[in-house]
Amino acid sequence: MHPAFSVIFLTTLIGAGQGLFLALFTGQIFSQFNLMPEQHNSNFYVIGSLIALVLMTLGLFSSFFHLGHPERAWRSAAKWRTSWLSREVIALPATMAGIFAYGLAHYMGWTSPIFTMPGGTAVDATLLTGLLATILTYTLFVCTGMIYGCIKFLQEWHSPLTVINFILLGTASGFTLVTTLSAYMKTDLTSFYASWAIFFTVLALIFRLASLRRNKRIKPISDLRSAIGVNHKNIRQMAQGSMGGSFNTREYFHGKKASFVKSMKVIFLIFAFIIPLVLLGASLGTPSAYIIPLIAIVIQFMGLIAERWYFFADANHPQNMYYQQIS
Repeated sequence: MHPAFSVIFLTTLIGAGQGLFLALFTGQIFSQFNLMPEQHNSNFYVIGSLIALVLMTLGLFSSFFHLGHPERAWRSAAKWRTSWLSREVIALPATMAGIFAYGLAHYMGWTSPIFTMPGGTAVDATLLTGLLATILTYTLFVCTGMIYGCIKFLQEWHSPLTVINFILLGTASGFTLVTTLSAYMKTDLTSFYASWAIFFTVLALIFRLASLRRNKRIKPISDLRSAIGVNHKNIRQMAQGSMGGSFNTREYFHGKKASFVKSMKVIFLIFAFIIPLVLLGASLGTPSAYIIPLIAIVIQFMGLIAERWYFFADANHPQNMYYQQIS
């Protein structure tokens, strides 16, 4: 498939925003249940929520460059009963509203207990809005991943690993980002977040390698005959039928050499996983130095862009059996 950078930025930016919120709420949950020292700096959660919303807004904005008629974008939500894309269009603003409510609850100081759980843990508005936003966040992850995972004829995408990788890559980048924010604001959570960022980055690497291995062993279910609907044992393409390119050659094939695609795989494995892991490990020893996790998130995001490019380029549309020789 042709990797459209508008969609690449959409998925990576909203994924990082979702992961950032999940990291914020995870830290609050651990503090609330006395598993770590309580974080009294409410501005940390407010600023973190604001950054998450900015990332998701930028991702939403970038998606408009992929539309032929942006003024009709609202219609994309009409088929929510059958389309994962329509469900994503609904889930994205709902998730942003949930994160906004979470940040607003911290900003307004709505921390008075609403009720107390049997174990004695007080539940306030920030916890309730955070729980709602968490459910919406995972719903959005599933919707985004299933847009690609539900396409049966693209075998590289049609796997539960697609959804899992969207969740883990977004979560890993979010925890790396919140490690930088925590170090910059000098909270007591930097080592906690760095440890979780390492965990999710390693987990994301394991599942991404699993998907690469699976895709390498795929046996195509289509051949040239089924691709064009002609059941003949001797089929050859002699010409495209037009003097220039076409929608088929532009939209369904990346147009790069196999060596370039292979190099992108190496690049994203190094930039999205290996280098960030080394830098996050170094930040554990210097939790007050925000420059190390800052470099880690910049490099990791560059790697995630390369990973998402490879994700699209790796999917081989059956029509390429006919057109790829010309394109």
